[in-house]
Amino acid sequence: MSDNFKALIVNHEGDKFTREVKFINKDFLKHGDVLVKVEYSGLNYKDALILKNGAKLVKEFPHIPGIDFSGTVIESENENYKEGDEIICTGWRVGEIFYGGYSQYAKVKGEYLVKRPKDISAKQAMILGTAGITAIQCAFAVKAREELLLQKKVVDVIVTGASGGVGSMSVMILNKLNCNVTAVTGKKENNDYLTSLGAKNLINSADLDKEPRVLDKGLYDGAVDTVGGNILANVLPHIRDKGIVAACGNAKHYKLNTTVMPFIIRGVKLWGINSVDTSKKRRDFLWGELPKLIDFDLIGKSIKEISLDELLNTYSLMLEGKTSGKYIVNLNK
Repeated sequence: MSDNFKALIVNHEGDKFTREVKFINKDFLKHGDVLVKVEYSGLNYKDALILKNGAKLVKEFPHIPGIDFSGTVIESENENYKEGDEIICTGWRVGEIFYGGYSQYAKVKGEYLVKRPKDISAKQAMILGTAGITAIQCAFAVKAREELLLQKKVVDVIVTGASGGVGSMSVMILNKLNCNVTAVTGKKENNDYLTSLGAKNLINSADLDKEPRVLDKGLYDGAVDTVGGNILANVLPHIRDKGIVAACGNAKHYKLNTTVMPFIIRGVKLWGINSVDTSKKRRDFLWGELPKLIDFDLIGKSIKEISLDELLNTYSLMLEGKTSGKYIVNLNK
């Protein structure tokens, strides 16, 4: 490996928070037992929050963010990985407590890694990334209603924040699982793209950003919510009997103004999805399932590939709601 390599370093000294792409060496990497040459990382909403000010998630500075990455093992002291293994890393608070993927080389614990399936590339792995793992868990949670109710089919599903990474992949996955998907987005310019992913109906986010009713007409068997706040509060009253709502984000707001009525009158279930500590066994399973449910040629139309330097100008746009689709970071760009 090179003696010096590029990494994005954030630091917090006094009242000053800084972010800078600079050259570091191997000695800077202090966590883990597997050294990886990183090919791609991603820009997730959590990454954007960390790049803004640490988001109270980073406990020690200076720090290398980047909550997911794909690459190739260079050195390993872990018996489960050897030089040349192609890997994926998501979750386990990598990029938060531990140094992450915004670096040309990363060092992490072997138990945080999974071996990349042979039918996807390193780039495709990060097109999916944390968003893909989250989306498939949300979709499977919604579909679990079929098992709970002895095969009563999940047909109509609503996805909020559908223009984002998790939302857009949820639309595609649920469509592949034979659901009629209603996509909620505030970006009309993405309507055609969401339709191409399989959305049968489109709703403007503004139509759901209002004071919720206690109960409303049951329109959906389940939902994937990526935004929280009033949007989620307005989705819950529209869920049919025994429906499941998978909630995984708070881009709109972390507070939820609702009543117990959807839960006690219709038996609606609010299922929180946290992909950070998903077990390795389940990760291996999910990574095996994702390629069957994702059309990379189609979803690739929404992918923006950026460099570490470009990342410094992009994260704030995500926090302002001015991005759509998925951003991946090419560490060789």
